[in-house]
Amino acid sequence: MIPVKIIFFDIDGTLVDPQTGRVPEKTIQALLRLREKGIRLCISTGRAPFEVPDIGSLKFDAYCTYNGSLCYADDKILHSNPIAPQDVAQVLANAAGIGRPVSVATRQRLAANGWDQDLADYYRLAELELTVAPDFDAACREDVYQILLGCREEEHPAIIRDAQGVKIAVSWDRAVDVIPASSGKETAIAKVLEYFRLDAAQAMAFGDSQNDLEMLKAVGVGVAMGNAADEVKAVADDVCGSVGEDGIFHYCCDHGLI
Repeated sequence: MIPVKIIFFDIDGTLVDPQTGRVPEKTIQALLRLREKGIRLCISTGRAPFEVPDIGSLKFDAYCTYNGSLCYADDKILHSNPIAPQDVAQVLANAAGIGRPVSVATRQRLAANGWDQDLADYYRLAELELTVAPDFDAACREDVYQILLGCREEEHPAIIRDAQGVKIAVSWDRAVDVIPASSGKETAIAKVLEYFRLDAAQAMAFGDSQNDLEMLKAVGVGVAMGNAADEVKAVADDVCGSVGEDGIFHYCCDHGLI
């Protein structure tokens, strides 16, 4: 195997145990030991920049947030791809048509125009409380990198109807992230590899959800978590234990990474 120089990590269900809402201690040990080995560590998540969990003194080399729509390293923006304003307006109209509130994600905040249980629970996965923003319209005039809303799979076509420049990213079965059609975790990974002058063959990634599918295929070795969906495991090069079983730690030990 080509020596691994950089690893991309999803957050929810990969670094963060959904049962506890925390990064397991063994996972933190693995990250620190990987850093000691000189391997670059990167976040690749659907979360906002301000939702990335704090892991003490450990700082990641790059952050691919909003499913790849906003990517940065060393305080430098590597990729910024907001949703076109006309598509934001169309998705909001579509959501209203099916009775779903939305939350728009800008560089600095999330702003919601209403409340429902699915969206509130989606917020809670990141330990956030859903509240209605009094200045929602103003938030929509900012760069919107992602639109969050609660829904079921059968609602997906209605959400993006007539919005030509967007697509749906799924990390949970009761909600979606609407992102630019030209974004995705694989797009952000390409930007990071270019920045650090690394080849995809030198990269590894760990993920568990549908929005990780392209990420796992964009690197030399894509590893699905034991708690991943079957379709994610099917495209991965390898499978490790679940996050609750310290899968990343044991995989890194077993494969000589730490």
